[in-house]
Parts: sequence; C-alpha cells; structure tokens
Amino acid sequence: MESSMAARGRDVRQRLITAAIELIVEKGWSAVSTRMLAERAGVASGVVHYHFASLRALLTEAAIGAIRAAVAGIEPRQDVIADLFDPLDAYSGGDPTSLLFIETYLAATRDEELRSAISALVTEFQQRLAEWLADQAVVAPQETAAVIVAAIDGLMLHRALNPAARTDLRPVLRRLVEGGAR
Repeated sequence: MESSMAARGRDVRQRLITAAIELIVEKGWSAVSTRMLAERAGVASGVVHYHFASLRALLTEAAIGAIRAAVAGIEPRQDVIADLFDPLDAYSGGDPTSLLFIETYLAATRDEELRSAISALVTEFQQRLAEWLADQAVVAPQETAAVIVAAIDGLMLHRALNPAARTDLRPVLRRLVEGGAR
C-alpha cells in the first residue's frame, strides 16, 4: 500500500506541472517565475525546488509531457492526411495547446536541453509516420514524413499568426502521398 506522504508528493508534483502549463500559455515561457508558479499551485516557493532541479526543469517536463500527450493521439490509419490533419481543426492558434506548442518551440531556440527533447519527440513521430508510409508503399517515406510533419508545424504556427486564414493543405498533401505510391 502506498504511503499518504508519497501520494501527497505526487499530487503536489502534478499541481506544479499543471500550473506550469497554464502559466506558459498565459504569460509566456520566459515570464514564468518560481514564485508565480508556486502561488498558482498553492505551495511554498521552496517546494518547487524540492520536486524539480530547477524552474527550467519543471517547465521542460510540463511542456514536453503535454506535447507528448497531444501528439500521442494523432495516428495514421486509412487516410493518412485526414487522420493527421482533421484533429488539427480543433486548434485555432490562440487556444492553450497551440500557444503551449508555440511558446515551447520558441523557448527551445535558446535552450539546448529543451530543443533536444522536442527534437526527440518530432523524430519519434516522424519515424512512426515514415513506417506507416512505407507500409503503404509510398516512395521516399522518410522524406514524405518530414514534409508532412513540417506542414503540421507550419500550419499550427500560421494559425497563431493569422487565425482567420484557414488554408486547407489536405489536397496538396494527399497528392504528395498518393502520387508517391509505388
């Protein structure tokens, strides 16, 4: 049986992660402070450093976990383009998930550890997609997967910059996949 102290520790850690995600979205990565985060989580500032090596480590764990969860739900099945792009319709560019992605990508330009973590996630997703494309006999599956992943990232960035613009990339990308089948 688990001790109540361990359960409380997990609860505090989860509250810190949730607060970190909320604050990254609301304030921006670089504006989040330990004090602000502790207040939001309802704990003393020292508790942040008890559970995480640094504020940066907490922000990184929170953001990477949220991004991993969002990407985990995107899986190609029958129509790879629809399966990958239809779920993106839920993101306006100003919603919390979009803002978290954008803020995290921006922070990664200045943080090698964060950049490495995001790169690993993108590589993992791209590799899964390339394997699926190879199974579908698409020519150059690695390169095609790289273009599709870049299109997803670009679409999300463009939505944040211009939410009214809703260019449908599906027909173009479908031709890329279907035209590249052996």
